[in-house]
Order: sequence, then structure tokens, then C-alpha cells
Amino acid sequence: MTADNPLSNRLEDDDYPAYTMGRAAEMLGTTPGFLRAIGEARLITPLRSEGGHRRYSRYQLRIAARARELVDRGTPVEAACRIVILEDQLEEAQRINAGFRHGASQVPDGSGSS
Repeated sequence: MTADNPLSNRLEDDDYPAYTMGRAAEMLGTTPGFLRAIGEARLITPLRSEGGHRRYSRYQLRIAARARELVDRGTPVEAACRIVILEDQLEEAQRINAGFRHGASQVPDGSGSS
């Protein structure tokens, strides 16, 4: 995770092709201004195409859609973005924890031998 985009490490190959700002806003049923606002709140940082145009991945659109749900319910943009980041981090921690529980007998002991 980077300070500029805490969720950037979650982008995967299936998140491409990325959508232009106008298309992304249309898919979310919102405006490009909303995408700019959540970008300023550091929720998502648009990808850049070869021409320097902002583009958004499918993963970023899912994150933006969750933020939009919260904003539509009256949550300020900054707070909605923080909530979405924390929810995403919690889900990731739960996935990791479930993996440890499932494969606990296969976790290396740190001694260098498997």
C-alpha cells in the first residue's frame, strides 16, 4: 500500500481494460466530479493511459460504488472513503486469517526447513 493510494496493491490483471473517467462515472451513475472528489480523498488514484488520460479499473469502480452508497446515505465524502478503506483492509485481514487457519499445519516455523 502506498500513502497516495492505500488500495493500489489490489489491482490485478482482470481489472483491465480500464474505463475512462466519463465511462466510469456513467457506470456508477454519478459524475466525473464524484470520481475527482474520491481521488482527492485518496480512495482511488486513477491509472494513466499512454496519452495521460485518467482511467479506472473494475476494482476501483467497485470501491467507488461502495463509497457512493455511503455518500448517497449522507456520509461526507472523506468519511466514506476512510470507511471503504477500512472495510477493504478488514476483508483482506479476514482472508489472510482464514488462510492461516486452513493451512496452519503448513506454516513454516522460521527455522529454514520445511
